[in-house]
Amino acid sequence: MVTLTTDVLVIGGGATGAGVAWDAALRGLEVVLVDRSDLAEGTSGRFHGLVHSGGRYAVKDPPAAEECVVENRVLRRIAADNIEDTGGFFVTTPWDDAGYADRFADACRATGIDCEEISPAQALREEPRLNPRVSRVFRVPDANIDVWKTVWSLARGARERGAHVMPYHAAVAVHRDGDEVTGARVRDMRTGEETDVRARVTVNAAGAWAGQIAELAGIEGVRILPGRGIMIAMNHRLVNTVINRCQMPTDGDILVPIRTVSVIGTTDEHTDDPDDHTVLQSEVDAMLDDGEKLVPGFRQARALRVWTGVRPLFEDAKAAETLTRDITRSHALLDHAQRDGVGGFLTITGGKLTTFRLMAEHTVDAACAQLGEPRACTTASEPLPGSETQRSYRLGERLERKEAHLREEQLICECEMVTRGALEEAIRRSRTANLDDIRRLLRLGMGPCQGGFCMYRAAGILHGLDGLGAEEANTALLEFLQERWKGIWPILYGDQLRQVRLDDWIFQGVLDVAHLSA
Repeated sequence: MVTLTTDVLVIGGGATGAGVAWDAALRGLEVVLVDRSDLAEGTSGRFHGLVHSGGRYAVKDPPAAEECVVENRVLRRIAADNIEDTGGFFVTTPWDDAGYADRFADACRATGIDCEEISPAQALREEPRLNPRVSRVFRVPDANIDVWKTVWSLARGARERGAHVMPYHAAVAVHRDGDEVTGARVRDMRTGEETDVRARVTVNAAGAWAGQIAELAGIEGVRILPGRGIMIAMNHRLVNTVINRCQMPTDGDILVPIRTVSVIGTTDEHTDDPDDHTVLQSEVDAMLDDGEKLVPGFRQARALRVWTGVRPLFEDAKAAETLTRDITRSHALLDHAQRDGVGGFLTITGGKLTTFRLMAEHTVDAACAQLGEPRACTTASEPLPGSETQRSYRLGERLERKEAHLREEQLICECEMVTRGALEEAIRRSRTANLDDIRRLLRLGMGPCQGGFCMYRAAGILHGLDGLGAEEANTALLEFLQERWKGIWPILYGDQLRQVRLDDWIFQGVLDVAHLSA
């Protein structure tokens, strides 16, 4: 068995885990980052893409709001290339408590959120599809973020400083030497090969799965209450500003424009299984109805796909049973040396994607304390790879770059403007034959056609690179189509049904994918 020795082992490759790896590497520590799947395939990659202004929690959860206020500003500096500054509106619809608006404005002032009330007429000039019956509108600094690009920027930065980044490596055992955790054994989920990682400090950043990792270490009582929620992507940007209902957080109360689509979310249902991706038709119908309250005609727009995410909500053992929406969205850092008498082991869970950098800072501070080597954190000022210019992302960037060299390079994905060169580079750099992994890197197949016109091209290019066999390329194509189908079938109606029928003719009628040798 191969053995690696490191200062810090991070289990969990979402935004928080990758953030811990980046922070620790910047402080000069040796780092190994592992995840059972691709990076950001869990909770981080399954949300609506919002960079919170803090407004959503200003009334109900002021500490969480205050964290978002600060980290929103930090992220705009250090991860600018991954963030689009859309701004946000909180709007009072006819279905909302009119008295909440004043509470909201007062809470924003108390928590330091930049909040300006504008007239409904001004809001409608900026967002013509907005419900014309809104009575009050507040402008806040919401934004959107490409989470996969962000997480891979963190991983890339950590790698450039010597970190080992190992996706598809699941922790199957956590090593204990008496009252000290000394690392873990990880298994390559593709080959079955195992690696022993000996670490001075092990960080459990597994999010909704953090309780399972703690149990591997022999630690009980790390109780995570997974909150499952669905989100629906619509086929274009119905709005260009994040639209929130001005009310206490509830289902279907936010519409986020992100890249070429817009996403409405989200429900919040308790589940005992963090891998529960159940989509109920009743939830889909309710979400579409809620969209009508924000944008009349919402149901006539084409719904591209629906997916679920599971929030990692940590519940203090002393708290009573409660609904998942009533648990704070602030993060929880558990130092198991103090909590359980087990050294060399930390758990970080809860929080929001907006606060991942702060969560990582607190975690690495605690790791350095356990190591007896205090080192300063620089992540609040150090830009991520690709964001050195601190210029925010703009929607038309890819199109502008393509138009400047219109005849020079083949387009593979028209929806997301992915060129052949970018695709080939991503395949070689990531060393993967998994088209779903490539999708997360490039947004390949994430636009209105959902891979209908680009994915057979991508599979052909994959086959042509580095001696990949036809059966492997066929397998990659079939697995991608199956993964996309999971999110499409619950919203088959209207124009989306027509689009899927066209895709079926392409892949089944023309290419006969059901009978490919794979």
